[in-house]
Amino acid sequence: MDLQFLGTSSGVPTKARNVSATAVIEASGKVWYLVDCGEGTQHQLLRTSLSVRDLRAIFITHVHGDHCFGLPGLLASAGMSGRSEPLDLIMPIALHAWVQQSLAVSESYLPFELRLHALETLDTWSSGTVEVSTVELSHRVPSYGYVFAEINPDPRLDLERLQADGIARGPLWGELAQGRNVEHGGRLINAKDYPRPSRPGRRVIVCGDNDRPQLLAAVAQGADVLVHEATFTEPVLERASTNYGHSTAAAVAQFAEAAGIPNLVLTHFSARYQNNPQRSPSIDDVRAEAATYYSGRLTLAADLQRYHLGRDGDLQPVESLRV
Repeated sequence: MDLQFLGTSSGVPTKARNVSATAVIEASGKVWYLVDCGEGTQHQLLRTSLSVRDLRAIFITHVHGDHCFGLPGLLASAGMSGRSEPLDLIMPIALHAWVQQSLAVSESYLPFELRLHALETLDTWSSGTVEVSTVELSHRVPSYGYVFAEINPDPRLDLERLQADGIARGPLWGELAQGRNVEHGGRLINAKDYPRPSRPGRRVIVCGDNDRPQLLAAVAQGADVLVHEATFTEPVLERASTNYGHSTAAAVAQFAEAAGIPNLVLTHFSARYQNNPQRSPSIDDVRAEAATYYSGRLTLAADLQRYHLGRDGDLQPVESLRV
């Protein structure tokens, strides 16, 4: 499972960072999911190897524009690219009419079915290989996080069950391994009954805006990666008149340490944090503050950078394919 960040700035874009959008990519490396779609997301996609034809679903965390203003353009471009497969769009109910009207008044025809789901009433969503659930967060408006969990990863035939059911080693095993149903002993054998995972499924949490990281306590158990906003550092927040419902690097790091999360990815940085460490405040201030409280693998997300979650549970940057 991989993560690729298409936007890591909060509120407004900068020269180095676009606004919020994160790709969650299946272990196959092809099928992917999009969490949030800030303005300009489709432009960022052009600089990656990701294709809108392989996009399985879009998940929007809340109604603020830096998390959703890129939706109409991305959907229209997906249609013009020749996409024909249905696309699931999970987002706050308040955005449904807006998306539909944006497409209608711009006469944007979609040659694929757009299946709208209300975030507020979603229990779980599944692609068959990944199951996605939600967790309610705390922000100025209702905001949510999404928990991506692999289903039956790297399946292998359950040999003990096959033998117990009297299906001897032979050509039938090969058929079942290919996902094809077979007939044996006068009965139909369903191929879906015999695969079993060859490793534990990985779990990745991707959050919307949130000023109370402790709300993630119930879903954090067993999570491999937490992607969470760190809009401010403590000194900057202390000087601000209000925090607008956001977390500091310190608050997120303290939670992740207490929860035992092995990989913490910070994103959604205020535009005031400069990439140049000689200028203040610097993005290095965010890293230093988080590292004070967190002993796991700490990552500050960078636009277009892709990260791979290996079988050993480590999240590592990989070479990003940029055009």
